[in-house]
Amino acid sequence: MPLPPVLAKLPLPIIGAPLFIVSNPKLVIEQCKAGVVGSMPALNARPAEQLDEWLAEITETLAAHNRAHPDRPAAPFAINQIVHKSNDRLDHDMAMCAKYKVPIVISSLGARPEVNQAVHSWGGVVLHDIINNTHARKAIEKGADGLIPVAAGAGGHAGVKSPFALVAEIREWFDGPIALSGAIGTGAGVLGALACGADFAYIGSAFVATEEARAVDGYKQMIVDSNSDDIVYSSLFTGVHGNYLAPSIRNAGLDPDHLPEGDISTMRFGSEGGPKKAWKDIWGCGQGIGAVKKVVPVAELVARLKREYEEARRRICAC
Repeated sequence: MPLPPVLAKLPLPIIGAPLFIVSNPKLVIEQCKAGVVGSMPALNARPAEQLDEWLAEITETLAAHNRAHPDRPAAPFAINQIVHKSNDRLDHDMAMCAKYKVPIVISSLGARPEVNQAVHSWGGVVLHDIINNTHARKAIEKGADGLIPVAAGAGGHAGVKSPFALVAEIREWFDGPIALSGAIGTGAGVLGALACGADFAYIGSAFVATEEARAVDGYKQMIVDSNSDDIVYSSLFTGVHGNYLAPSIRNAGLDPDHLPEGDISTMRFGSEGGPKKAWKDIWGCGQGIGAVKKVVPVAELVARLKREYEEARRRICAC
């Protein structure tokens, strides 16, 4: 199956993952201008009315960039919608996406046919994140256009499946768009995602450590100073298993080696966004951060990924 037109001509096969609290219009715009899909959660705009302002800023800035640079237009952008039943902002945020005809919607924590239908009504594309093959089938059955397999090692809410196993199982029955998530922090990793059957690499943690990201300096520096040994997989903070930086857990007065299980009933989205302590004191991160050596502008990070991607392709072709 050919890729949807909005995803067919990306300069680099990368989608920037939506980062809760961290992603903002500045980050999204710079990602898109650098040639990768930029994204952010709708819930990052607070109060809810701010989403209208942010979407206007993103669409107008990217349109101006495209007029000024017709030879290298920006990549499209995406908005992440949490479709979990506790998100009391979903109707409002979807109305804003409809107003600006958001080209790509990334849906999370549940597959909702009515959400997919709404996005299709304005010509948008829906990518749904999943952690196993069963959820993948349900998402496509309910109308999603593509899938984001969140494999082992991904930052934030993540699964435990090997990316090779998960993508292979999905490709047995699905030939649509796949963006693979899971510890991808290098251009070689991007090529690896494509080699195992995905169309795109889905990268989040590396973008936290950029100048444009709305993360505190301590969070960015902790990513620079850490590697895969510093990642802890726990359900305590939201009730859903995810990967977090162990030093941030210690700083919050907890022992990352002895964490109790969480309860999904504690998860809250919408007006309050989520459990305060989980998102402000405990920092999500994936295992691919060993490649992050310093805090850099988005353009510099994307340039590194592109250079490494092309070098990896040349190595393979030379074999």
